[in-house]
Amino acid sequence: MSSVTQIAPTPVAPVVTRPRSRKRLRKAGWNLVALAVLIVMVFPVYWMVSTAFKPGRKILSYTPQWFPTHPTVGNFTDAVRQPFFWDAVRNSVIVTSVVVVLSLVLAFLAALALAKFRFYGRKAFIVVILGVQMVPLAALIIPLYITLARLKEVDKLSGVIVLYLTFVLPFAVWTLRGFLLGVPKELEESAMVDGCTRFGAFVRILLPLVGPGLVATSIFAFIQAWNEFIIAYVFLHTPERQTLMVWLASFTTLRGTDWGPLMAGATLCALPVVVFFLLVQRRIAFGLTAGAVKG
Repeated sequence: MSSVTQIAPTPVAPVVTRPRSRKRLRKAGWNLVALAVLIVMVFPVYWMVSTAFKPGRKILSYTPQWFPTHPTVGNFTDAVRQPFFWDAVRNSVIVTSVVVVLSLVLAFLAALALAKFRFYGRKAFIVVILGVQMVPLAALIIPLYITLARLKEVDKLSGVIVLYLTFVLPFAVWTLRGFLLGVPKELEESAMVDGCTRFGAFVRILLPLVGPGLVATSIFAFIQAWNEFIIAYVFLHTPERQTLMVWLASFTTLRGTDWGPLMAGATLCALPVVVFFLLVQRRIAFGLTAGAVKG
Protein backbone atom coordinates (compact mmCIF):
# COMPACT_ATOMS: atom_id res chain seq x y z
CA MET A 1 0.00 0.00 0.00
CA SER A 2 1.22 3.44 -0.87
CA SER A 3 0.98 6.01 1.81
CA VAL A 4 -0.16 9.52 0.94
CA THR A 5 1.58 12.26 2.83
CA GLN A 6 -0.75 15.04 3.83
CA ILE A 7 0.75 18.50 3.80
CA ALA A 8 -0.79 20.91 6.22
CA PRO A 9 -1.89 24.16 4.56
CA THR A 10 0.31 27.16 5.29
CA PRO A 11 -1.56 29.65 7.43
CA VAL A 12 -2.20 32.92 5.61
CA ALA A 13 -1.67 36.06 7.61
CA PRO A 14 -4.75 38.27 7.74
CA VAL A 15 -4.54 41.37 5.56
CA VAL A 16 -4.49 44.47 7.68
CA THR A 17 -6.36 47.19 5.82
CA ARG A 18 -7.43 49.54 8.58
CA PRO A 19 -4.09 51.34 9.08
CA ARG A 20 -3.72 51.84 5.33
CA SER A 21 -7.27 53.08 4.94
CA ARG A 22 -6.80 55.47 7.86
CA LYS A 23 -3.57 56.73 6.32
CA ARG A 24 -5.32 57.33 3.01
CA LEU A 25 -8.19 59.13 4.71
CA ARG A 26 -5.77 61.29 6.67
CA LYS A 27 -3.84 62.12 3.50
CA ALA A 28 -7.06 62.92 1.65
CA GLY A 29 -8.14 65.17 4.52
CA TRP A 30 -4.88 67.13 4.46
CA ASN A 31 -5.15 67.45 0.70
CA LEU A 32 -8.63 68.93 1.07
CA VAL A 33 -7.36 71.38 3.68
CA ALA A 34 -4.49 72.40 1.39
CA LEU A 35 -6.92 72.81 -1.51
CA ALA A 36 -9.19 75.01 0.62
CA VAL A 37 -6.24 77.19 1.67
CA LEU A 38 -5.15 77.47 -1.96
CA ILE A 39 -8.63 78.57 -3.02
CA VAL A 40 -8.77 81.20 -0.27
CA MET A 41 -5.37 82.60 -1.29
CA VAL A 42 -5.97 82.51 -5.04
CA PHE A 43 -9.53 83.88 -5.02
CA PRO A 44 -8.57 87.57 -4.46
CA VAL A 45 -6.16 87.38 -7.40
CA TYR A 46 -8.82 85.76 -9.56
CA TRP A 47 -11.38 88.38 -8.53
CA MET A 48 -8.95 91.18 -9.39
CA VAL A 49 -8.25 89.77 -12.86
CA SER A 50 -11.90 88.97 -13.57
CA THR A 51 -12.99 92.44 -12.45
CA ALA A 52 -10.45 93.97 -14.82
CA PHE A 53 -12.36 92.42 -17.74
CA LYS A 54 -15.86 93.36 -16.57
CA PRO A 55 -17.82 96.38 -17.82
CA GLY A 56 -18.56 99.09 -15.29
CA ARG A 57 -22.22 98.21 -14.82
CA LYS A 58 -21.33 94.59 -14.01
CA ILE A 59 -18.77 95.65 -11.41
CA LEU A 60 -21.23 97.85 -9.51
CA SER A 61 -24.05 95.31 -9.68
CA TYR A 62 -25.42 94.09 -6.34
CA THR A 63 -25.49 90.54 -7.71
CA PRO A 64 -21.89 89.32 -7.94
CA GLN A 65 -20.85 87.98 -11.32
CA TRP A 66 -18.30 85.22 -10.83
CA PHE A 67 -17.31 84.98 -14.50
CA PRO A 68 -17.19 87.94 -16.93
CA THR A 69 -19.83 87.02 -19.52
CA HIS A 70 -18.99 89.96 -21.79
CA PRO A 71 -15.25 90.60 -21.25
CA THR A 72 -13.78 93.89 -22.34
CA VAL A 73 -10.29 95.35 -22.55
CA GLY A 74 -11.53 98.90 -22.15
CA ASN A 75 -10.45 98.97 -18.52
CA PHE A 76 -6.84 98.28 -19.52
CA THR A 77 -7.01 101.01 -22.14
CA ASP A 78 -8.31 103.49 -19.56
CA ALA A 79 -5.59 102.44 -17.11
CA VAL A 80 -2.64 102.98 -19.45
CA ARG A 81 -4.10 106.34 -20.52
CA GLN A 82 -4.01 107.67 -16.97
CA PRO A 83 -1.52 110.49 -16.31
CA PHE A 84 2.04 109.48 -15.41
CA PHE A 85 1.45 105.74 -16.06
CA TRP A 86 4.41 105.30 -18.40
CA ASP A 87 6.58 107.49 -16.17
CA ALA A 88 5.77 105.17 -13.28
CA VAL A 89 6.57 102.12 -15.41
CA ARG A 90 9.94 103.57 -16.36
CA ASN A 91 10.79 104.49 -12.77
CA SER A 92 9.82 101.06 -11.44
CA VAL A 93 11.87 99.29 -14.09
CA ILE A 94 14.94 101.43 -13.38
CA VAL A 95 14.72 101.07 -9.60
CA THR A 96 13.99 97.35 -9.64
CA SER A 97 16.70 96.51 -12.18
CA VAL A 98 19.40 98.42 -10.33
CA VAL A 99 18.36 96.96 -6.96
CA VAL A 100 18.35 93.38 -8.27
CA VAL A 101 21.76 93.67 -9.94
CA LEU A 102 23.47 95.48 -7.06
CA SER A 103 21.95 93.23 -4.40
CA LEU A 104 23.08 90.07 -6.23
CA VAL A 105 26.64 91.33 -6.74
CA LEU A 106 27.15 92.79 -3.26
CA ALA A 107 25.33 89.99 -1.45
CA PHE A 108 27.25 87.29 -3.28
CA LEU A 109 30.62 88.85 -2.43
CA ALA A 110 29.65 89.33 1.20
CA ALA A 111 28.20 85.82 1.49
CA LEU A 112 31.32 84.35 -0.11
CA ALA A 113 33.49 86.07 2.48
CA LEU A 114 31.27 84.90 5.35
CA ALA A 115 31.08 81.30 4.13
CA LYS A 116 34.61 80.63 2.85
CA PHE A 117 36.90 82.82 4.95
CA ARG A 118 37.62 83.20 8.63
CA PHE A 119 38.20 86.75 9.88
CA TYR A 120 37.77 88.77 13.03
CA GLY A 121 34.19 89.94 13.63
CA ARG A 122 32.58 87.44 11.26
CA LYS A 123 30.08 86.13 13.82
CA ALA A 124 29.25 89.65 14.97
CA PHE A 125 28.57 90.63 11.37
CA ILE A 126 26.16 87.71 11.00
CA VAL A 127 24.34 88.78 14.17
CA VAL A 128 24.06 92.33 12.82
CA ILE A 129 22.50 90.98 9.61
CA LEU A 130 19.84 89.16 11.63
CA GLY A 131 19.28 92.21 13.83
CA VAL A 132 18.65 94.48 10.86
CA GLN A 133 15.92 92.13 9.66
CA MET A 134 14.10 92.45 13.00
CA VAL A 135 13.81 96.25 12.89
CA PRO A 136 10.43 97.33 11.44
CA LEU A 137 10.71 99.54 8.39
CA ALA A 138 8.18 102.07 9.71
CA ALA A 139 10.47 102.85 12.65
CA LEU A 140 13.25 103.94 10.29
CA ILE A 141 11.26 106.28 8.06
CA ILE A 142 11.94 109.49 10.01
CA PRO A 143 15.73 109.05 10.54
CA LEU A 144 16.12 107.90 6.94
CA TYR A 145 14.21 110.92 5.69
CA ILE A 146 16.38 113.29 7.73
CA THR A 147 19.54 111.59 6.44
CA LEU A 148 18.48 111.73 2.80
CA ALA A 149 17.30 115.32 3.17
CA ARG A 150 20.78 116.34 4.35
CA LEU A 151 22.29 114.51 1.39
CA LYS A 152 19.73 116.10 -0.96
CA GLU A 153 18.52 112.68 -2.14
CA VAL A 154 14.83 113.12 -1.35
CA ASP A 155 12.55 112.85 -4.39
CA LYS A 156 15.30 111.10 -6.36
CA LEU A 157 15.40 107.55 -7.68
CA SER A 158 18.99 107.15 -6.49
CA GLY A 159 17.94 107.75 -2.89
CA VAL A 160 15.13 105.20 -3.15
CA ILE A 161 17.52 102.64 -4.64
CA VAL A 162 19.89 103.05 -1.68
CA LEU A 163 17.01 102.64 0.77
CA TYR A 164 15.76 99.53 -1.02
CA LEU A 165 19.22 98.01 -0.74
CA THR A 166 19.20 98.52 3.03
CA PHE A 167 16.44 95.93 3.53
CA VAL A 168 17.10 93.70 0.50
CA LEU A 169 20.82 93.17 1.07
CA PRO A 170 20.71 91.60 4.59
CA PHE A 171 18.28 88.88 3.57
CA ALA A 172 20.15 88.30 0.31
CA VAL A 173 23.47 87.89 2.15
CA TRP A 174 21.92 85.48 4.63
CA THR A 175 20.29 83.39 1.88
CA LEU A 176 23.39 83.16 -0.31
CA ARG A 177 25.58 82.32 2.68
CA GLY A 178 23.42 79.25 3.31
CA PHE A 179 23.78 78.12 -0.29
CA LEU A 180 27.55 78.64 -0.25
CA LEU A 181 27.93 76.67 2.97
CA GLY A 182 26.12 73.79 1.28
CA VAL A 183 28.78 73.50 -1.45
CA PRO A 184 31.51 71.05 -0.32
CA LYS A 185 34.98 72.49 -0.33
CA GLU A 186 36.28 69.19 -1.71
CA LEU A 187 34.69 69.93 -5.09
CA GLU A 188 36.80 73.04 -5.55
CA GLU A 189 39.90 71.27 -4.29
CA SER A 190 39.40 68.36 -6.70
CA ALA A 191 38.98 70.81 -9.58
CA MET A 192 42.23 72.55 -8.64
CA VAL A 193 43.98 69.18 -8.45
CA ASP A 194 42.78 68.45 -11.99
CA GLY A 195 44.45 71.62 -13.23
CA CYS A 196 41.93 74.41 -12.67
CA THR A 197 43.02 77.65 -11.14
CA ARG A 198 41.18 79.03 -8.14
CA PHE A 199 39.23 81.37 -10.38
CA GLY A 200 38.49 78.51 -12.81
CA ALA A 201 37.17 76.34 -9.98
CA PHE A 202 35.11 79.28 -8.83
CA VAL A 203 33.53 79.76 -12.26
CA ARG A 204 33.11 76.11 -13.25
CA ILE A 205 32.19 74.54 -9.91
CA LEU A 206 30.98 77.10 -7.39
CA LEU A 207 28.88 79.37 -9.57
CA PRO A 208 26.76 76.61 -11.19
CA LEU A 209 26.05 75.04 -7.81
CA VAL A 210 25.05 78.38 -6.30
CA GLY A 211 22.82 79.11 -9.31
CA PRO A 212 19.58 78.17 -7.48
CA GLY A 213 20.53 80.50 -4.65
CA LEU A 214 21.17 83.37 -7.03
CA VAL A 215 17.83 82.76 -8.73
CA ALA A 216 15.94 82.60 -5.43
CA THR A 217 17.65 85.76 -4.22
CA SER A 218 16.90 87.60 -7.45
CA ILE A 219 13.22 86.65 -7.17
CA PHE A 220 13.10 87.97 -3.61
CA ALA A 221 14.88 91.20 -4.54
CA PHE A 222 12.62 91.75 -7.54
CA ILE A 223 9.42 91.21 -5.55
CA GLN A 224 10.55 93.45 -2.70
CA ALA A 225 11.71 96.29 -4.95
CA TRP A 226 8.75 96.09 -7.32
CA ASN A 227 6.00 95.88 -4.68
CA GLU A 228 7.48 98.28 -2.11
CA PHE A 229 5.16 101.18 -1.33
CA ILE A 230 5.98 102.98 1.94
CA ILE A 231 9.46 104.25 1.02
CA ALA A 232 8.43 105.26 -2.49
CA TYR A 233 5.33 107.03 -1.15
CA VAL A 234 7.27 109.01 1.47
CA PHE A 235 10.43 109.86 -0.45
CA LEU A 236 9.09 110.46 -3.97
CA HIS A 237 6.92 113.56 -4.19
CA THR A 238 6.95 114.48 -7.86
CA PRO A 239 4.38 112.51 -9.90
CA GLU A 240 6.88 112.03 -12.74
CA ARG A 241 9.28 110.23 -10.35
CA GLN A 242 6.83 107.96 -8.54
CA THR A 243 6.79 104.20 -8.96
CA LEU A 244 3.91 102.01 -10.11
CA MET A 245 2.78 101.15 -6.59
CA VAL A 246 2.43 104.83 -5.67
CA TRP A 247 0.67 105.54 -8.97
CA LEU A 248 -1.73 102.69 -8.28
CA ALA A 249 -2.49 103.93 -4.76
CA SER A 250 -3.42 107.38 -6.07
CA PHE A 251 -5.58 105.95 -8.87
CA THR A 252 -8.59 108.27 -8.95
CA THR A 253 -10.58 109.99 -11.65
CA LEU A 254 -12.89 113.01 -11.72
CA ARG A 255 -15.77 110.66 -10.86
CA GLY A 256 -13.97 109.11 -7.89
CA THR A 257 -12.54 105.59 -7.87
CA ASP A 258 -13.11 103.76 -11.12
CA TRP A 259 -12.87 100.13 -10.05
CA GLY A 260 -12.53 98.62 -13.51
CA PRO A 261 -9.39 100.54 -14.55
CA LEU A 262 -8.09 100.23 -10.98
CA MET A 263 -8.24 96.42 -11.15
CA ALA A 264 -6.77 96.54 -14.64
CA GLY A 265 -3.88 98.66 -13.34
CA ALA A 266 -3.33 96.25 -10.44
CA THR A 267 -3.24 93.35 -12.90
CA LEU A 268 -0.67 95.16 -15.02
CA CYS A 269 1.43 95.87 -11.91
CA ALA A 270 1.39 92.20 -10.87
CA LEU A 271 2.17 90.88 -14.35
CA PRO A 272 5.95 91.69 -14.39
CA VAL A 273 6.51 89.67 -11.20
CA VAL A 274 4.88 86.60 -12.78
CA VAL A 275 6.84 87.04 -16.02
CA PHE A 276 10.15 87.46 -14.17
CA PHE A 277 9.51 84.32 -12.11
CA LEU A 278 8.67 82.30 -15.22
CA LEU A 279 11.85 83.50 -16.92
CA VAL A 280 14.25 82.60 -14.10
CA GLN A 281 12.62 79.57 -12.47
CA ARG A 282 14.11 77.21 -15.09
CA ARG A 283 17.56 78.25 -13.94
CA ILE A 284 16.89 76.62 -10.57
CA ALA A 285 16.81 73.10 -12.03
CA PHE A 286 19.73 73.93 -14.33
CA GLY A 287 21.89 75.09 -11.45
CA LEU A 288 21.21 71.92 -9.45
CA THR A 289 22.80 69.72 -12.14
CA ALA A 290 25.25 72.00 -13.94
CA GLY A 291 28.01 71.48 -11.38
CA ALA A 292 27.79 67.70 -11.19
CA VAL A 293 30.99 65.73 -11.66
CA LYS A 294 31.45 62.29 -13.18
CA GLY A 295 32.53 59.57 -10.80
